[in-house]
Amino acid sequence: MPTSARMLTRYNAWSNKLMFDAVAALPAGEALKERKSLFKNMVHTLNHNYVIDAIWRGHLEGRDHGYSARNTADHPPLAELWAKQQAMDEWYIAWGDALSDAALDERVKFTLIGGNAGFMTRYEILLHVVNHTSYHRGFVCGMFFEVPARPPTMDLPVYLREVPHP
Repeated sequence: MPTSARMLTRYNAWSNKLMFDAVAALPAGEALKERKSLFKNMVHTLNHNYVIDAIWRGHLEGRDHGYSARNTADHPPLAELWAKQQAMDEWYIAWGDALSDAALDERVKFTLIGGNAGFMTRYEILLHVVNHTSYHRGFVCGMFFEVPARPPTMDLPVYLREVPHP
């Protein structure tokens, strides 16, 4: 599993970079244009991903994450959010690199935003984080077609083909 954890954290960071680069390259105003979507615009959707990453990081570190909702009322500008997301991605990569099979199999207890208690292994949490961000990057891809613009291709087989692996 450590090899899978290393691959998943890097895949997620690679996908986030493609998405942020693509959003930044859109015509002015498109990233913030209100759309028929749960989070109203591209940047607020990406902010949701960041918030969820931070919540699960807090659970993994055994500390309070400081959030009372799964998104914030507003969001930082795209460039600032990208800087924050890069730091978060770097944390997940370093975390994934440092874990053994035994550590990945450890169960982590946590309380969800809604107040329900839960527990998952560290590996299950990582898999959830990667699946979650992929899911909501898909929301942003859908918004690209409203621009109209072509969204980036972030599929796992593309990553495995294009990015050298140790």
